[in-house]
Amino acid sequence: MDSNVQSRLTLYVRSFENAPSLDDLLKIYTEVLGKKGYLARLFQTLAQEDDIEKKKTIGAFLNREKQKLERAFSKKQDEFLQTKTAIVGDITVPSIGPKLGNMHIITSAIEEIRRIYSRIGFYQYSYPEVEWEYFSFEALNMPSDHPARDDFETFFVDGPVSKKYGRMVLTPHTSNGQVREMSRVGKPPIRMINIARCYRPNWDITHVPMMHQFEGLCVDKGISIQHLKGTMSYFAREFFGYDVKTRLRPHNFEFTEPSFEVDIRCIHCKGTGMTKEGKCRICKSGWLELGGSGLVHPNVLKAGGIDSSLYSGWAFGFGIERVAMIKYQIDDIRKLYSGELRYVLES
Repeated sequence: MDSNVQSRLTLYVRSFENAPSLDDLLKIYTEVLGKKGYLARLFQTLAQEDDIEKKKTIGAFLNREKQKLERAFSKKQDEFLQTKTAIVGDITVPSIGPKLGNMHIITSAIEEIRRIYSRIGFYQYSYPEVEWEYFSFEALNMPSDHPARDDFETFFVDGPVSKKYGRMVLTPHTSNGQVREMSRVGKPPIRMINIARCYRPNWDITHVPMMHQFEGLCVDKGISIQHLKGTMSYFAREFFGYDVKTRLRPHNFEFTEPSFEVDIRCIHCKGTGMTKEGKCRICKSGWLELGGSGLVHPNVLKAGGIDSSLYSGWAFGFGIERVAMIKYQIDDIRKLYSGELRYVLES
């Protein structure tokens, strides 16, 4: 074997033995024993040797040298790993912990809403976001010519059309879970909240194509508007603060009768409509709309297999982005999805 090669391999063994630190030891290892190291290149050169006997001799030599190098490396590595580092300072002093991240405002609102309703006996159940027309419209007492079923208001999915359930849609509201939940449970009582993503082809300061809603459904004997009003007041106090007032304002929805918009007194101007800077930029009038509600229509109860002569119920649907915007004084829903860090830090 070439004397220069032998001398260099011997030098590498000494380099392992005299390495000043573990980092230096690893660098030497890579240089000589790595996949592209010195020894690997020698074996590549040996593969091109035509003389069989010479090839055997050199191969045996290189294998012996490789074992010497590996023993020298392992011995020095063990020395470094067994050396105890001297402790500097007082180890009983509390450390500075890592800075923890925050949940996004929407995630935080969802968790808070879930906790608020679980305390009064509601359970969460989720239903499909890609849904049949039937559960999104017909089962909710919405006729075929209803404006919400227009292409400008609903995302329709290219796919098979069911003779029974119609076309497929990206569900425009969480109300699709009402009839499904009644069919699943069979016999009341029902106290369900459905939190999910919804989709509508709108884009402005109060609408985005994908948003979150939470739906509440309560069905039992003797359920009345008083129960609805009490639940809405409870949620408003828990989510916005105990000095918040609520009201039910008559409205019209196909799937509830009677129907109401749920309003809260503005938490920023305290219902006056005015602030120190002038007219309240959040409410403009002293009241803020949360969402729709009402007593479940008998036709919807029937679609869910519930006898409306024995049972009644209420339902509501609120936008999670909307309640978060009110709570954190955000004037444009699109900012929630802008990637701005402050919408994480504020939660």
